[in-house]
Amino acid sequence: MISPETRKDWDTYFMDIAYMVSTRSRCSRRHVGAVLVQGKKLLGTAYNGAPSGVPDCLEAGCMIAEDYEVTVVEGQEKVIKKQRCIRTIHAEQNLLLFTDRVDREGSSVYVTDEPCWTCANMLANSGITEIVYHRPYPKDTGKVTAMMQQKGIVFRRLDTYSPPPETVVMIQD
Repeated sequence: MISPETRKDWDTYFMDIAYMVSTRSRCSRRHVGAVLVQGKKLLGTAYNGAPSGVPDCLEAGCMIAEDYEVTVVEGQEKVIKKQRCIRTIHAEQNLLLFTDRVDREGSSVYVTDEPCWTCANMLANSGITEIVYHRPYPKDTGKVTAMMQQKGIVFRRLDTYSPPPETVVMIQD
């Protein structure tokens, strides 16, 4: 029997589920899981991967695209190189594809990784009111955080969270 002292809080519970979902990913660079929650009710799950019926990264390799972005850090311009796999649909995108708008209204999304700019844009327009993530994605943090503040979407990191050991996969950036 689990005592009240050892019972997981809701953030940990839902983030554990997001990490378990991420184990379905076959991307060799990053395993990401996302869950949609309304109150305490789980409404959907998704992970990153190639479209259904299409060879994935483990079968066909990653399709890497490189982008460069100029940002200002402490008053100095800095060029940031971004590499992303364009074979993979992100977990947040799949979550939006496979859930209904009515379910997303006022809901929270728990995602293993901080959303990239594209996913943040999509989530900002999806009806959700909160995004909870664990691993940071510093390349887009500033502009994503600013947009979430503008939209009034709660955007928070679980920085003291530890994922279940069986779900941890080494990440290549």
